[in-house]
Amino acid sequence: MHVAASPDLDPEDPAAGAPEAAAPEPKRRTRPKPGERRVQILQTLASMLEQPGAERVTTAALAGRLEVSEAALYRHFASKAQMFEGLIEFIESSIYTLLNQISEREAAGLVQAQRIVSVLLQFGERNPGMSRVMVGDALVYENERLIQRMNLFFDRVEATLRQVLRQAAEADGSDTPTVHANAQASVLVSFIIGRLQRYARSGFKRMPTEQLDVALALLTR
Repeated sequence: MHVAASPDLDPEDPAAGAPEAAAPEPKRRTRPKPGERRVQILQTLASMLEQPGAERVTTAALAGRLEVSEAALYRHFASKAQMFEGLIEFIESSIYTLLNQISEREAAGLVQAQRIVSVLLQFGERNPGMSRVMVGDALVYENERLIQRMNLFFDRVEATLRQVLRQAAEADGSDTPTVHANAQASVLVSFIIGRLQRYARSGFKRMPTEQLDVALALLTR
């Protein structure tokens, strides 16, 4: 964290003579504001989850990384589960914003579906720690409601895919557009989760977007 330096003092006026040298004031370490500390805690938690092969992150390890006491963490979060909820909220906010942008900018149908898949995999690739949260890897020993919340997140993504794929199926003259869209959306969500899971379990070596264009062409034809 950047600590702001004290502003320089104005130089003495030479016309005023040479007063006795004053002892320099000690620099004060500025404390982050409550909101800034919360962000710092979440950023540190996410970075710890990015370590390949990382096991369960304890509050003691998190406090040690931040060089604060565990009690200091609980002044900003009521529990570790609440810290993970902060990460999930970041995932939800980021992805839902991107999905809205896709809906506004892309024509409905297969192009939208492909963009949705790409966005989720790119997000996970750029945020390795978050990818472990998304697939539940980092939540195994945490509160059950966290896993349920991530399940709801992917349910919402699947519902969005069903909608755009049904439009595509209708445009193609399918006799059963809903059945087709439901099956295809389920396959795409399973593909997203599988790619993110492989990424996390490979120590972040197997990229989620590996040969993505070819894979999407096969899955959405």
